[in-house]
Amino acid sequence: MSMRRESGRLVIADLASKMSRLKVVGENLSEEERASCVKDVYQNTEEEVDFELFLKVYLKLQTFVNSRTGSSPKNSSAFLKAATTTLLHTISESEKASYVAHINHYLAQDEFLKKYLPIDPSTNELFEIAKDGVLLCKLINVAVPGTIDERAINTKRILNPWERNENHTLCLNSAKAIGCTVVNIGTQDFIEGRRHLVLGVISQIIKIQLLADLDLKKTPQLLELLDDSKDMEEFMNLPPEKILLRWMNFHLKKAGYKKIVTNFSSDVKDAEAYAHLLNVLAPEHTNLSTLAVKNPFERAKLVLEHADKMGCKRYLTARDIVEGSPNLNLAFVAHIFQHRNGLSAQTKQQMSLLETFPDDTLDSREERAFRLWMNSFGNSTYINNVFEDLRNGWVLLETLDKVSPGIVNWKIANKPPIKMPFRKVENCNQVVKIGKQLKFSLVNVAGNDIVQGNKKLILAYLWQLMRYNILQLLKNLRFYSRGKEINDADILEWANSKVSSSRSQSRMDSFKDKSLSDGIFFLELLSSVTPRAVNWGLVTKGVTYQEKKMNATYIISIARKLGCSIFLLPEDITEVNPKMILTLTASIMSWCLKHPHEERTVGTSDNESGGQLETTSNSTLDDSASDSSLDENGNI
Repeated sequence: MSMRRESGRLVIADLASKMSRLKVVGENLSEEERASCVKDVYQNTEEEVDFELFLKVYLKLQTFVNSRTGSSPKNSSAFLKAATTTLLHTISESEKASYVAHINHYLAQDEFLKKYLPIDPSTNELFEIAKDGVLLCKLINVAVPGTIDERAINTKRILNPWERNENHTLCLNSAKAIGCTVVNIGTQDFIEGRRHLVLGVISQIIKIQLLADLDLKKTPQLLELLDDSKDMEEFMNLPPEKILLRWMNFHLKKAGYKKIVTNFSSDVKDAEAYAHLLNVLAPEHTNLSTLAVKNPFERAKLVLEHADKMGCKRYLTARDIVEGSPNLNLAFVAHIFQHRNGLSAQTKQQMSLLETFPDDTLDSREERAFRLWMNSFGNSTYINNVFEDLRNGWVLLETLDKVSPGIVNWKIANKPPIKMPFRKVENCNQVVKIGKQLKFSLVNVAGNDIVQGNKKLILAYLWQLMRYNILQLLKNLRFYSRGKEINDADILEWANSKVSSSRSQSRMDSFKDKSLSDGIFFLELLSSVTPRAVNWGLVTKGVTYQEKKMNATYIISIARKLGCSIFLLPEDITEVNPKMILTLTASIMSWCLKHPHEERTVGTSDNESGGQLETTSNSTLDDSASDSSLDENGNI
């Protein structure tokens, strides 16, 4: 040990003792625990430590600490530049080539990215370009326009590690907000070039884009698929993949195809279904040889020739068809639907039928927020519609267990698939019982109300669960709460105090305060939390509706860039939806309190889209800062 000190060298064996003075790993782990953790990963304890290795060890220890304390370290200190690639995970070269072609097509005219495009699919260029976070942020905006305010993206030729980290944090929180599942993926994974994870996120983003039109409101002609108007509500609750299959089978039935396609893999491997589908949609390009050939691979090639004549030869090769690649076959069929759906023009009858459904815009926005929030936990079932997918009670029990670990009695829970209705009722009865245990307002609510899909009661329950989650996250920051219960008034007081401390005159009287619609208060709050996070040169006066919406979009992107996992829309700010206003405020508060002593230095990033965009340099941006969005039974 003395020899090492004399030579000025530091080896792995020294780290356990040397790290005792570091805040997180020093205060929360004993020297024995640090030594054991390091030894599990690095057997050669005499290996000399350089700065990069030191950071890796620190991250491993920090992950261990956070796994015990319950917070998520995934994005903190995620600025390692080295490519610690994972060789255990393989990627589909075919999928990579397909997604690269998609990116080259849709982002070709982007002012910032066009100098990097087209990407060569035969190389790993995609993962190198993705390392600064700009590409994925732009791709999210192609999939769901307006999700990210591009003024918040750090764009310049060379980004420093903090700016890169901010872009990835913005990307991951925005990906969650459009429905991607990014559990156990952090900014470090992108910066280290973990190809399977990057490709997985890209795949989800592209899928969301391609399935966007499979919705009655966007494509009313889909009503043609219904045999009976009574099926309409059930149809509206179907996930987009199921609607796409229903559309495909609708046309296959017309073509005289006897089989039912139930998936985008084994059922399409022989390419017969595709041949019939394209013959119906584009009979002018029919080739009689397609169905006559015996070899599936040859048939697949002829199918793609047909698709090419329609302008639809994208996303897959003949080999992908016969191998049954589910992602690429889904993308291919969705692209055909977008290009030529073969449905009749919208009729007056269809229009009048759609008009009979109530305009529940606010309920739809809240359902969306709760759905995305629940999906962010990575439950066993992906929720497409809370009114339909929660009726067996299982996902609600899973979410309750994530929000309050140990509260669910799994011995009496019934795991899907559940055929007997009373088993669903048993699950939902436990959901209601736990809600009452958590002091939710559930007067005259029974488990059967959830089984029956009672929209009003389900929304009320989810709001209280969401709100409970954020309040618990704040309460668990004991240095702030000292173990006492946190309530809405505490959040309101904190926000006003924070803004006041920055010598601003802005104030929020309540979460219903209509003056919040211009967004200025939240911009002041974000600025007070992280000095100069807001580029005030980009802020409008918030007088007209358009100005208010621009401010609201900017607020959401800045909050996500900091590390807030939020699910509200700009309209929730401009229209002052009290529930979503509370979730936004609480999320900013949670992030701020998790970084109480963090030095928030600020750098200036040259935003090539114009001017100087000030960006916050934070090496520890924690996206778990608010894996929640919440509220109570409605008492704001």
